[in-house]
Amino acid sequence: MKILVLNCGSSSIKYKLFDMDRKEVIAQGGIEKIGLKDSFLKFTLPSGEKKVLEKDIPEHTVGVEFILNTLTSPEYGAIKSLDEINAVGHRMVHGGEKFSESVRLTPEVLAAFTACNDLAPLHNPANLKGVNAISAILPNVPQIGVFDTAFHQTMPKHAYLYAVPYELYEKYGVRRYGFHGTSHSFVSKRAVEYFGLDPENSKVIVCHLGNGASVSAVKNGKVVDTSMGMTPMEGLVMGTRCGDIDPTIVEFLAHKLDITLEDVMTILNKKSGVYGLSGGISSDFRDLDKATNEGNEKAALAVKVFSYRTAKYIGAYVAAMDGVDAIVFTAGLGENDAVVRQQIVDHFGYLGITLDQEANKGRGKECTISTPDSKVKVAVIPTNEELAIARETVALVK
Repeated sequence: MKILVLNCGSSSIKYKLFDMDRKEVIAQGGIEKIGLKDSFLKFTLPSGEKKVLEKDIPEHTVGVEFILNTLTSPEYGAIKSLDEINAVGHRMVHGGEKFSESVRLTPEVLAAFTACNDLAPLHNPANLKGVNAISAILPNVPQIGVFDTAFHQTMPKHAYLYAVPYELYEKYGVRRYGFHGTSHSFVSKRAVEYFGLDPENSKVIVCHLGNGASVSAVKNGKVVDTSMGMTPMEGLVMGTRCGDIDPTIVEFLAHKLDITLEDVMTILNKKSGVYGLSGGISSDFRDLDKATNEGNEKAALAVKVFSYRTAKYIGAYVAAMDGVDAIVFTAGLGENDAVVRQQIVDHFGYLGITLDQEANKGRGKECTISTPDSKVKVAVIPTNEELAIARETVALVK
């Protein structure tokens, strides 16, 4: 059985094509910088050779079509025909309280999911574009949705409730949901295995750092808190999202700039984060690192604000769990940016954490980056949301 997994993020599309019978990946890659001038598809050929194809990709539908064409192309394809794809699994970001487990994507499910768009305005529409593109090209292929929010459902009420009138939770589901759940689940479980921890007596903090970023506290295999909230805007500073801010800033900006609430939310969702802090240089940390090395103070400040906010959340979660056994970095930025990891870990000398400078230079591979005598273990563990989604997909289509 061949399963195509699509992970449509706010500015990227990751994909993997699995042969689940042989338990191997036969094609993988991703489109980055969607909506930016230098977007591209980077993928691995069946021979193992890596290839980059530059293409103007203004939005997600164009990206999905480009991926499918590449999968079956005579020059780069891993399959001869799209008919070989038995099912497609999608990362779905926000289902509110309507979905707590993976489901087959029917018109009714998609309608319910669409109703949650305002809870994840950058991601849910992107997820739907991926589903709609597949429906148009492969109308008879079953599609499965795997929800980001599911893993965080173990949070206790005192962690997920906001201090607003209780009836707002009862009537409208106003509460913390958390996101990147598939990644936090996969990485926290792998961390327990990797460090040989007791699954029933373990305290792991997972830092999923990408264009979207979140931290979770996982105690004994269950989430006790996470940084994203009712929507993916809360928590850490992100690529274009503001993260935590004083709520009255929304009203202040609306009056000061004489703009609508929707206009303010566009600023906070799409023009803020490190993009806004850097003066519009980029939402991509590779560009910010380059600008920093060239002496740009705003770029350097944007990275520092990001690292500082992340460190504050980690410290809070050490308190929430009354300790920590391991801190793990994952996702595009967490796996590849040594500077950011260094800046974050530098805040935790009081925990007895020491970083192995040479090991921290590693990019995109599983490794321990703390020294042998560090009192808390620190590692890079690449996330594998796609494999987790593929397994869920197989379970629901068999």
